[in-house]
Amino acid sequence: MGANASTGGPVEKIPNPQYRTSALLHRYSSVDTPLDPDVGHGLPHTLAASRHHSDKKKKSSAFATVRKKLTRRKKGSKSADHAKAIRELTCNWDARDINALVEEYEAGAALKELSIQADLARPPSSLLQQDLSDLYDYKFCTDVDLIFQDACFPVHRAILAARCPFFRDLLCRAPGYGQEVLVDIKTAGMDIPMFSALLRYLYTGEFDTEGSRLENLDVLVHLGDEFGIPNALEQDFKILLETGDYYDAMLVFSSEAGPPDPNVTEACGSDYYFDDELRCHKAILSARSPFFRNMLQKRVRTGEEMTDRTLQTPTRIVLDETVIPRRYARVLLQAIYLDTVDLSLIVRESPSATSLSEVQAMVAGRGELSQAEEAMELFQIAQFLELSVLAQGCEDIIAESITVDMLIPTLQWSRQPHGSEWAHRQALLYLKEEFSQVASSPVLCELGKDYLGEALQSDYLQASELEVLKAVLKWGEHQLVRRMEEREPNLVSTTAHSVSKKGVKRRDLDDVELREILSEVLPYVRVDHVLPASHDVLSAAIKRGLVSSPPSHMLGGDTGKANAWIPGKSSGMYIKPRLFQPYMDEAKAILEEHLDAEIELVRLRMMRMSHIPDTLYMVDDKTPSRVRHRPSAKPPAFIAGEVPVPDVDKVRAMLGREKELRRIPLAQRAYGICPDRGLVTYQIHLRVVREFGLPDAAVELLQYPGDYYLELLDDIPGAGATAAVALAVPPMSAPARHLDETRFSFTPSPRPLAPRPAPVQHVDPLDVTECTRRGVMPDIAVPATSATPSVGRQLQRSPELGDRSGAPFSRSFSYS
Repeated sequence: MGANASTGGPVEKIPNPQYRTSALLHRYSSVDTPLDPDVGHGLPHTLAASRHHSDKKKKSSAFATVRKKLTRRKKGSKSADHAKAIRELTCNWDARDINALVEEYEAGAALKELSIQADLARPPSSLLQQDLSDLYDYKFCTDVDLIFQDACFPVHRAILAARCPFFRDLLCRAPGYGQEVLVDIKTAGMDIPMFSALLRYLYTGEFDTEGSRLENLDVLVHLGDEFGIPNALEQDFKILLETGDYYDAMLVFSSEAGPPDPNVTEACGSDYYFDDELRCHKAILSARSPFFRNMLQKRVRTGEEMTDRTLQTPTRIVLDETVIPRRYARVLLQAIYLDTVDLSLIVRESPSATSLSEVQAMVAGRGELSQAEEAMELFQIAQFLELSVLAQGCEDIIAESITVDMLIPTLQWSRQPHGSEWAHRQALLYLKEEFSQVASSPVLCELGKDYLGEALQSDYLQASELEVLKAVLKWGEHQLVRRMEEREPNLVSTTAHSVSKKGVKRRDLDDVELREILSEVLPYVRVDHVLPASHDVLSAAIKRGLVSSPPSHMLGGDTGKANAWIPGKSSGMYIKPRLFQPYMDEAKAILEEHLDAEIELVRLRMMRMSHIPDTLYMVDDKTPSRVRHRPSAKPPAFIAGEVPVPDVDKVRAMLGREKELRRIPLAQRAYGICPDRGLVTYQIHLRVVREFGLPDAAVELLQYPGDYYLELLDDIPGAGATAAVALAVPPMSAPARHLDETRFSFTPSPRPLAPRPAPVQHVDPLDVTECTRRGVMPDIAVPATSATPSVGRQLQRSPELGDRSGAPFSRSFSYS
């Protein structure tokens, strides 16, 4: 059934598309957590961007070897400095405080993994098999009718001829357009549904065995003997693309600058070009791109299609080269026919002078566009043609091309109306992960205030707080120098008399103006976590008045150092520590050292108390329901006043996807160890709305679906029980929405702590001797009004009675 017989030899198999999101997840993952097996759901099969690298490797010189060693030593000493800083901080802490800090880090790591998956989420791209299946169903651009047992099947000549020698020979005897061809199959037991399934198999390469009877499967075996063994769909389409057999359309590029350059054909040296035009097939173009489909259907309505059919000439599809440069034509067809993006197919010998990006490159003095810039231009073309498989392939190339030098161009391009929101998220993710490297490069001073502020607000910024403070001061001083240069009306920048040429000393800077520049970004620096706490940079910033309030440990003595890092020690001083990987690793190592002598005592104690439930896990504060009220008027048509409400079937699918994501191991682990479970739910909601192609504001739809669809009240867990009460509850204002622990709705707001009960006397769980002497068990099985925590809670931190994570005690001793 395959096309090998017509080509005279085997065809190189096109590799299946693979996910790039898994590689990005490993790239940014901060802890060794198991990969989410469902991470690819809702994400497209991203495309392998073919790159041709030379196999020759340069021999490293002795100097290069020494430089590598010095670089490695420098990185090692930097990690040692971070380890030393966290050890000095925790030198006077007990095991409970260190365990509380490790728990904060572990909870942050789990949230970070969910946040990365949400940033990587995007709608699925339309793949070749699905598009061809839709083509068979909706019959776009059919050109021949097959008659089998008095049933008519409109089909596409090029696809069947390329896929099966039987149909190739049959259709060659009826070359005219729209002819009816009688099909006679010798295999016994062939009926109309089976014939339709055979045609769909030729279109998609897959046969629906679930919907077929057992005897039909036996018929398929006999059909294989009659028709031959089929090739892979990608192989046949590769041959169809390269040879242009059975083509019925031609892509033509035109521009106001004049006729196409004849040198392009010679430079390509390929059968893709025929008289300066590209052979293609209308059926495949209409199946893959709504732009081409609408164009071809318009020709049918206007009668132009019948004229071409009468004259037996291929349809000429004229494209404006100012919008779609011809140098990208082969890349475009490769994506349409094979679901791959190969930038090596770009015609570089004769660039299109009308390309806006190329003009910008020439103005900037660059000889040619970089790979990332070419992918950016191709992305815009893919958006224009509504070709999602090409658009997401370009996004993958852009994301992999992000470096320190390409960071700002990527951020600026992705923020444009024609840019990619997904690529923008990846650039911001790179900025947060590589902040230390960015801070030590000139790129830091070119960062916009918005980008810098967004990075500084993140809990996952990979830099010590001292590095963050230095970077912010360096950025602010550069902005001040730039202002001073702009105020020099009679001097030219970089001349002998300019500010930048003469150089500016720190004492010459106006601290008042510098404070005004840093007023919007410096508050994001968590000065309480600067280590060492008495560093000269922090002291100088305080003396200059740049830091408005000194760190809490300067106000509260030595105990304030721990209060700023550990929740529950002092609510007024605590500031959530960033998930800085060196600090987290060293804190785990310190905790393991502290517990080496105590772990056996704790295990003995737990063996005696294993049958007693920990009633603290039963404490639950009542929060508002996910279904707030049943709207009395017509439900709103917009989400958050800006996003149109999707149809109810799509919302049901989103709710089903949300349930799936709650069950994945990573989400279950996050729910178990994160104090605020609403943050976990919010990341899941973000991932769902992005997978379904909705803006982030649509998260409200998953938080309160009953507000938009009354029929969804029955689909929401627990909604029926609260419906009667909800009718009498007035709508809550936006700030009043809190976490619903039963239904997991979330709005960023502080989690209300459970009421703190009166303290009672209890036995220290670590004091086995005292417990044995008194002959009593710890009072942990009393009703919820008791404040006596379990052993796990005692080792963690006693003030956190509102922590309802419900995780087993063993998690407190997980260090890997």
